[in-house]
Amino acid sequence: MTRIFDAAAGGKNNFQADKDMVRHFEQAAPVLTTAARAVLQFLARVVHHLAAVEGVDQFMIIGSGVPSGLPAGRRLHDIARQASPSPAVRVVYVENNPMVVTMAQATIEPFSDLVRVVDGDAREIDDMLGDRVVQTFLDWDSPIAVLLLSAQSLDDEEYAHYVIKRLRHTAPAGSFLALVHTTFDAVPPELLPAVRDVLAMTLPHLAIRTKEEVEGLLDGLDLVDPGLVWVPQWHPGTGDPGTGDPGTGDDLACADQPPTSGNYGAVAHIP
Repeated sequence: MTRIFDAAAGGKNNFQADKDMVRHFEQAAPVLTTAARAVLQFLARVVHHLAAVEGVDQFMIIGSGVPSGLPAGRRLHDIARQASPSPAVRVVYVENNPMVVTMAQATIEPFSDLVRVVDGDAREIDDMLGDRVVQTFLDWDSPIAVLLLSAQSLDDEEYAHYVIKRLRHTAPAGSFLALVHTTFDAVPPELLPAVRDVLAMTLPHLAIRTKEEVEGLLDGLDLVDPGLVWVPQWHPGTGDPGTGDPGTGDDLACADQPPTSGNYGAVAHIP
């Protein structure tokens, strides 16, 4: 899934087969590339907000694919560094795709002592949190921003709730949990059969949840305003520090039609 997302967002960490898959999705419902850009821009704004406004200087980004669709010097770890007053912002990317892990380790880690890329999976949350790099590279006595971008890979509802519980109870007080989740809530009824057919053939274990179901995953958490919304609606107008002019937000995908992003997003404070 991460390589398909990367291909849709215009990144380089993918194969031709992934680009072909994007074309299949676009034939069923021509919104995937726009949605991928909207998600990237949401992530950029979240990282910028948490670093600049909330003062977080540690990030664990789970299931991002280490997005290469962002411009050079504007990737998520770059945004965190540029926005934070701290000179020692640390970022750990957790990814389960071997190609993505290898490429990111080869192209990011040699140039920075403050970024690590580890092989891990939210579907094996206990192993992921126990990883040596995750445990030692981050300071677990200070607030951490955890970005869970692969919640749709958690197709067992009980286990999905367990993952959220583990993250919220493992993160130190004052931390934040950000969530992105794909939905079919805005897919026109006439397109739903074709979209579901393509999904069943390509990503059969992907969990597509309604807004109410995503709210259930976040139950009991203190959501940062504006709460759980379509990703373009989360702090719009504050600029897009990841892909456009930080002062204008000119590159804000789906700004006029937020539901076409196909993804909900939220940031929660962990007391």
